[in-house]
Amino acid sequence: METFGKLYLIPTTLGDNEPLEVLPLSVKKIVEQLQYFIVENEKTARRFIKRISPKKQQSSLHILVLDKYTDVFESKHYLDICFKGMDVGLLSEAGVPAIADPGASMVNLAHQLQLQVVPMVGPSSILLAMMASGMNGQNFAFNGYLPIDKIERKKAIKQLERKSKELNQSQIFIETPYRNTKIFTSLLQTLTPGAQLCIASDISLTTEYIRTMSVQEWKNEKPDLHKRPSIFIIHKS
Repeated sequence: METFGKLYLIPTTLGDNEPLEVLPLSVKKIVEQLQYFIVENEKTARRFIKRISPKKQQSSLHILVLDKYTDVFESKHYLDICFKGMDVGLLSEAGVPAIADPGASMVNLAHQLQLQVVPMVGPSSILLAMMASGMNGQNFAFNGYLPIDKIERKKAIKQLERKSKELNQSQIFIETPYRNTKIFTSLLQTLTPGAQLCIASDISLTTEYIRTMSVQEWKNEKPDLHKRPSIFIIHKS
């Protein structure tokens, strides 16, 4: 019986910390076995592979890039090597693949091709923030990015607060780090004073900052969020 290769979903660190501080040894073992990788950014992927497996020969790696510029037709052939019995690793830019990450399309392709998908344990900033927020871990939703336009962003924030109250559902979203200060200001201006807001920045790093307070309490705080990867969570009772 012919054996096909598997698609391994390989987690990475959320910042510049040692991989084995936040990743299990099983991730290192799989990376050492693989020669084929699908990545969002080749430079950072090679750096991660070198850090977790220093003895691995970089020249032996076969790396395919999957980002917003990748040709869709070309990427449909990224898993062809699996039909020759070779395993492939899917690497995210940070955290776990396919969650708020373009790798989801490759996982979907693997299922269409009836290839085995193997998710590996690693840090998800979304789940870690939810765990630490004290909000409703039984019912929550991830909303991606909010609109950049100030008026549309305000509408979106109001909708999230209303949805949270109606469904008793914590609402999670992210922002491009250099826009964190603007989104924080919008949240304070738009949310009702009693709404709960969690801000989780630099998760798993030595500079980690996680706080949950009411909007009214946040108005007395001035957290430094500029260019710090952050998760925002809203809950309205």
